[in-house]
Amino acid sequence: MKISTRGRYGVRLLIDLAEHLGEEHVPLASAAERQGISQRYLEQLAVILKRAGFIRSVKGASGGYVLARPPEDIILGDILRILEGDMLVADPPAPGGEQTKLQRCIRLMVLDKLNAQIAKIIENKTLAALTGMSRETYMYYI
Repeated sequence: MKISTRGRYGVRLLIDLAEHLGEEHVPLASAAERQGISQRYLEQLAVILKRAGFIRSVKGASGGYVLARPPEDIILGDILRILEGDMLVADPPAPGGEQTKLQRCIRLMVLDKLNAQIAKIIENKTLAALTGMSRETYMYYI
């Protein structure tokens, strides 16, 4: 499993909107400039995110986008599933499909555990938590 630019840039757009929550709206041009992402690409992502109910648009010459829900109510796993599809390392076996002992062992000992750890991480991170993380400062000691 690899998260594509679609997933990464979509999350970055939502974080940018969350960081500018107090503003009436955020023009995509300014978000694109801040994030170093093509405005055309963000426009494509905005359509998907709007349809999914994460953002809403503000019409007009000085329009833009705002979050449709509070950042605390937006889960990273929901965002990634909308933009990427399922977040599984490997698909579960087909119903009624035959598996060898080796295949079953690999699935149970490795793949299912990886899927569970990924789910645990992305289902417990909200957009608010990600926004807070992006504002952290790090102290380096020599």
